[in-house]
Amino acid sequence: MTACGSGNSGSGSGSSEGDTAPASDEAEDTGSEGDADSGELITVGYAQVGAESDWRTANTESFKSTFIEENGYKLIFDDAQQKQENQIKAIRSFIQQEVDYIVVAPVVETGWETVLEEAKEAGIPVILSDRMMDVSDDSLFEAWVGGNFVKEGETCGDWLADYLEEQGRGDEEINMVTIQGTIGASAQVGRTEGMANKLEEHSNWKMLDMQSGEFTQAKGQEVMESFLKSYDDIDVVICENDNEAFGAIDAIKAAGKSCGPDGDIIVVSFDSVKAAFESMIAGDLNATFECNPLHGPRVAEIIQKLEAGETVDKIQYVDEAYFDTSMDLETILAERAY
Repeated sequence: MTACGSGNSGSGSGSSEGDTAPASDEAEDTGSEGDADSGELITVGYAQVGAESDWRTANTESFKSTFIEENGYKLIFDDAQQKQENQIKAIRSFIQQEVDYIVVAPVVETGWETVLEEAKEAGIPVILSDRMMDVSDDSLFEAWVGGNFVKEGETCGDWLADYLEEQGRGDEEINMVTIQGTIGASAQVGRTEGMANKLEEHSNWKMLDMQSGEFTQAKGQEVMESFLKSYDDIDVVICENDNEAFGAIDAIKAAGKSCGPDGDIIVVSFDSVKAAFESMIAGDLNATFECNPLHGPRVAEIIQKLEAGETVDKIQYVDEAYFDTSMDLETILAERAY
């Protein structure tokens, strides 16, 4: 599965007009030790969100295995530990180091214009991975690679409607809760919106509550524990990533309830990492909606096109599917890359 992104051609380096600061202590050089402007390698600075989930780990590995010296790259990697200020500091450090390209998986959508202007003034193209930025001038980034998060949420809603119909519960009043992702992140915004679109189509569906689980298992468990104390009758739990679902499942079991196809509560999630398949096989998770994390090769393809002076599509979504317990999960799991 691939993703693609776009913008005007061009690359280069220069000094920033704004303040510069060193990258965080998490920064690591995973390529050659050569100079960024040596001309031998294309230097890429990658400001990653963090390591909050299995999906993020797979996404990071995709970049680290793609942007290697053997492929003609030097990668400077920075883990922002879920903090926008760390990503902004990392981007300014990349500008100071005169990298050839900057790649960012933004923690949230807003608050980037100043630092992107600095990158533009320095002549360094910026490519976005996974999450989008909300900027007034979209020439501040060359391309975006990621999932169609609204579509993912809508696909989840359509699947749930079909599943409830198959269970003879199509007309039943269905009480739901949502464990949202990091508030303001593109995946959270899109998945929440997509599911809301489907809620409008089903007058018998009631969303009891929504709280952020910050895309982590521990927080997902904490939020689910709170939901179970507040609401006696929960039919469906929508978790905006798989790790939150694992935490929710632990909370449900600890409360003496059951979940999955044969349980009291339907649990669905997003990302489709390997552990989600194991959870479905174990009978705990009903379905998972894919968000493809393997962005590294497509970002490299974009860079090569820009290097050749070609234009690339500004926005391109990765191919995504969904998986549920009606499928041959053992076979699918054996072939999964993440």
